[in-house]
Order: sequence, then C-alpha cells, then structure tokens
Amino acid sequence: MADTDPAGPVMDRDEVDRALARLGQEHEAIETSLLALQDHAGRRLLEGARLTGVTAERWTSTEAAITLLWTYFDAYTDVLRRAREIRARRRWSSREDLVELTELLRGEPVTVAGSAAATSNAPTLHGGQAGPGVLSERYSLSTLVDRMNELYATSLDMVVAADAVWSALPARIDLLSAELRRTSGLAHSVGVRPGEHPAGDDLERITRTLKKLREQVVSDPLAFWKPAEGSSAPGGGKPDTTVYDREARALEDVRREIDAVLAVRQDAEKRIVRLRDVLSRADRTLAEARTARGEVLAKIAATEVPVVSGPPTALQEQLSTAAEYRRHAQWHRLSPLLESLEQKAEDELLRARESLTAVTAPLAVRAELRGRLDAYRAKVSRHGLAEDPLLVERYEKARRMLWSAPCDLRAAEQAVLRYQQAVAELLGAAPGVPGQGAGPDDRRGPGT
Repeated sequence: MADTDPAGPVMDRDEVDRALARLGQEHEAIETSLLALQDHAGRRLLEGARLTGVTAERWTSTEAAITLLWTYFDAYTDVLRRAREIRARRRWSSREDLVELTELLRGEPVTVAGSAAATSNAPTLHGGQAGPGVLSERYSLSTLVDRMNELYATSLDMVVAADAVWSALPARIDLLSAELRRTSGLAHSVGVRPGEHPAGDDLERITRTLKKLREQVVSDPLAFWKPAEGSSAPGGGKPDTTVYDREARALEDVRREIDAVLAVRQDAEKRIVRLRDVLSRADRTLAEARTARGEVLAKIAATEVPVVSGPPTALQEQLSTAAEYRRHAQWHRLSPLLESLEQKAEDELLRARESLTAVTAPLAVRAELRGRLDAYRAKVSRHGLAEDPLLVERYEKARRMLWSAPCDLRAAEQAVLRYQQAVAELLGAAPGVPGQGAGPDDRRGPGT
C-alpha cells in the first residue's frame, strides 16, 4: 500500500493515539451539550406549545436541525467506536491498521442520507441546500464537528431566545394585569367607568392590549426578541418590552388619576358640609339684613336704604347637583364643581356681609351720635354743670331726636353738634376750668 492515499500521509501510532484522545474529549463535550439542549426548559416548552408566526417557522426548522444533530452525532460515535476497535486489536498497530485508521480519522468516513440534511432545511456541510435528489453525502470528522457546532449554535439560539421571552414577559404581564384588575375595581367604585371618564376608557384599552399581548407572547415569543447587534453568541439579545412598558406607563397615569379622584371622594362630604354652612351663613346674614332694613326704614327718616337681595338659588341648585354627584359616585364631575362652588360661596358670604353693613349704617350712625351725646353729658356732670339751662335744653332736644322714631339723622347730628358747642363754650368760660379748645365742628368724644 502506498504511503499516501486520499486521506493524506498515513498516520503513525502516536498521531493516531493523540487524535483518538482529542476526538474522545470532543465526543464527550458534544454529547454533554446535546443532552443539555435536549433537557433545556425552553426546548420542552417549545415542543408542547401551540406556536404561531416566526416562532412556528423557526421551531419547525430547529426541530429538524436537532434531529439531524443526533444523526450526525450517532455517525460520529460509530466512526470513533470503529477507530477505537481497530486501535485496540494490537498494542503495536500494523500498517494496514494505520492505513484504515488514517482513512477513518482524516478521510470522509461518515455517510449521511441526503433526505436527512434536506429535512433540516439547513445548509449542507458543503454549502447550499441538500436537495431531494441527493441520495447521500460523505463527510470527514472535522467537517462533521463543524456542522454540528453550527447546528447546535443556531438551535440553542432559538431555544434560549424563546425561553428568555417566556421567562420575562408573561410573568410581568400577569403582574401588571393583576394590578390592572385592582385599579379597575377601584376606578369603578369611584365612578371612573368606560364611556363616562377618559381614565375608564384607558383601563378598557389597556385590558384589551394586555390580553392580546400575552396571547402573542405565548404563541410567538420570537416576535418579541431583540437580538444584540454584533453578537454571534447563542441567545445574544433581550426581550422586547416596548408594548408592555407603554401599557405600564399608561396604567400608572390612570392610577394617578384615580388617586386624585379618591382624594375628592375622601374630602367630598366635609367640603359639601362646609359649603352648606357657608351658604347658610350667607342666607342668615341676608335675612338679618332684610330685618335690619325694615327696622331702619321704621326708625330712621329721610335715609336711602339699599335693597337686600334674596338667597342665591343658583348656588343652592349647584350644591344639590354636587350632592347628587356624590351619591352616584361621580367624583370626576364633583371635583371641578366643588372648586367652583367653594369660591362662589365665599363671595356670596362676603356680599351678604357687605349688604348687612350697608343696611345698618344709619343705625350705626345713630348709635354713634347717642354715644357722643351721653359722653358729653357725663363730662359736664363731672364739672357740676349738668343743670345749666342752655345745656339742659340742647341735651333734651338732641335726645328727643335720637330716641324718637323715625329719627332724622341729619337734624339729630346738628342738635348733637350744637350741644357739643355749648359744652365747649361753657367749659372754656367756667372759672378754674382750662379751655378745651372745642370748636363747633369738634366731633371727637369728651376728654377724660
């Protein structure tokens, strides 16, 4: 037999032993990887799932590739076993043994039926596709290992990607759906419902989107996989959470809206009670103003008294509407109405107080004149001048005007001023009494 053949130079015993040792380690590593792929949780899930879309297409190809992997591995195992049997025949291998071993270890000893490679929908070891017309192909062990590495990497990439999506997204979608159900229940309790409030419409849309998203993720996980740019490692990438993240943000916005509505619900009763109190005070003040106006018209003559308006019926109607909103849990409508009513009620109370002040102004003037007259009367009494005829006359005249009805305020004020003038003149002329400097227009109270 010549020293050379299609497999190259004949290997010596040391080369054969080293090659068998390397192939044995390689065989063990490949077997470990294939068993790990076989037991991978993602592969088991893919095997039992109802797949659609790109995942269904890739899994069909991947299943065929995994089957072909085991076919290649079995062929590789057979060649390695035959080579080990030949080497074990003799301690010192004959040349015939070495030629046969060289053919097995360096030649193309592996024959694979063409239908197996064609079924995998994967490129053949020599490039291109294994068509249906190819009966078989022959491969070297090194070429077979390269092919197994290639098929293993693409198969593992698909399995890892699907498993990563299934591990990440459905659980997160379920958690978000649970939060969505809690939020929807709370929203319904505060009157935030579809068709009645924008947040209710958002909750309905989020519910539909999450349901559809979960169905798509379960049936077509690879549609939600983003491969890492420039990475050739199996499973390089991450789940695409774009839709999930968008709906999570939308739900957070709705939760904030619900919190605002809840704040209105918690304070609504107190605010309505406070509004009723403010409007009741305004009504009582207006009623007091109307009573005071009748008194002023009866007791004060020749005075313009402003008309007092009735209670604000519009505000009472709006308050009744607010109570209806509260009873029917329409908090989203109640909130702006309460804010408007609170400002209007305060304005109404201020208006009522101003009306009472304007109506009772003549009575206040009369009370001030009475007080001034009595104060000057007390002053002259302290100086022993209370019985002075002029002072008695002017005091009685002013007093009759101020304590009779109807009272002419203008005339009464002139009478009080004349009494003040007489007091000032008398006190200034009395022996031992220093001048007071009180002129006819002095309207201040008496000195002490």
